[in-house]
Amino acid sequence: MNKNIVALLFALTGCSAWAVSGEETYNAVGANCHAAGVAGSPKVGDAKAWAKLIKEGQVPLTADGYGGVRSMPPKGGRADLSVADFSNAVVYMANKSGANWKEPDAVMLKNINARIDKSKSSKN
Repeated sequence: MNKNIVALLFALTGCSAWAVSGEETYNAVGANCHAAGVAGSPKVGDAKAWAKLIKEGQVPLTADGYGGVRSMPPKGGRADLSVADFSNAVVYMANKSGANWKEPDAVMLKNINARIDKSKSSKN
């Protein structure tokens, strides 16, 4: 299926069941803040701002961001955003800012979800 059609379906339906690229998710969700550095968010492409975040590691950064961190709302403010799509957007942003990360495989997604669950249980 054409990526533009998939992105359009994602945007129109809000359905995260349609797998989209990290760049598409970033453009649909993350660019609102991360393109301009809104509320102190690290701007994509700013290697200095991202260096400390990248150093945290892919699993912690993704899981903590998914749950909401600092001024960022959970899931980047999109309640229906899947962990996989969010993860791909984090990879896209980090790689544009100095990282060399791969899109998460099943094992990494399991680790991200475990960290998300642990964070949720510690808040309760």
